[in-house]
Amino acid sequence: MAEKNLLAYFHTPEQASGVAAKLKSLRAIDVSVDRFGKYPGEGIEETQNPLTGNIPSLGWLTLGGDFDRDSGILAAADVSASGMSDGGQGGPTGLDIVLSAVVDESIYEQARRVIEEGGGQI
Repeated sequence: MAEKNLLAYFHTPEQASGVAAKLKSLRAIDVSVDRFGKYPGEGIEETQNPLTGNIPSLGWLTLGGDFDRDSGILAAADVSASGMSDGGQGGPTGLDIVLSAVVDESIYEQARRVIEEGGGQI
């Protein structure tokens, strides 16, 4: 039988994980949930002290990206680095969680309904 692919976007990892579990129960061939953003790296997990630390760029300090020198300068110009933006983790839409799934063609429409009922946007 033929396979079909689905990409859906969610506001929270919990929403996407709940839908992923339902898709797995429908016998989806493959399902994954990831967060994405416009900058590389995992972000800051701890407080940084700009007076005592080695700070390669403002973008690294405020956004926690894994930048080279040029990318760090560019990221520092973003409104997110200044703290003056209220776009949140996922930007203005907040849809920064992506669910990708591969399903059999016979359950494709049912999988679409599960995603939409779970709060996902396809």
